[in-house]
Amino acid sequence: MPIEVASKRRKLKRPDALVLDVTSRGPEPWVRFSPFFPHGGIPVPLSPGVTSESVEGLWQALKVFESADVDASKLAVTSMKGLKRTVRRFGPVRGHRAGLTGDRLLDYRTARLEIYLPAYRWVLEHRLRAEVERLHALAESADVVLLDYTTNGEVDDLSTPLSHAALVADQVRRLGAAAS
Repeated sequence: MPIEVASKRRKLKRPDALVLDVTSRGPEPWVRFSPFFPHGGIPVPLSPGVTSESVEGLWQALKVFESADVDASKLAVTSMKGLKRTVRRFGPVRGHRAGLTGDRLLDYRTARLEIYLPAYRWVLEHRLRAEVERLHALAESADVVLLDYTTNGEVDDLSTPLSHAALVADQVRRLGAAAS
């Protein structure tokens, strides 16, 4: 399936491809793939009965810093702004809490596996099914390039943030494999 991920920060020379910006600055409907997009009703992993407006909201809400614990207010943000919690403001990140009231702190890799991936996959399966199918149809007739700020599709590569566009591309490829 001809679908790839490229950095939005670099000049892309692919006149032969359909280039789609899936970041928070992308156009409709592709902006909906952004982890910042407020789909609403997203189950917060390890927090039964708790939901978030966006994947980024729950990721930031569960982040624990040297001088700040979880911030449940991030779960309700619908503006796609004001979500980030930074080391500049709160000090070094200690980990992600295993649920809003959990007593365990998860390391970065484990947090990706137990928080970010389940939440983003839930959005792909429950809020973006039609858009994933549309991408699949587009990729059947043309090369598709998804733009993201980061291109890391390897969960175990902790040196750079995980690319949500890479997760989208994987989902589209899985749809293609299932259809074969």
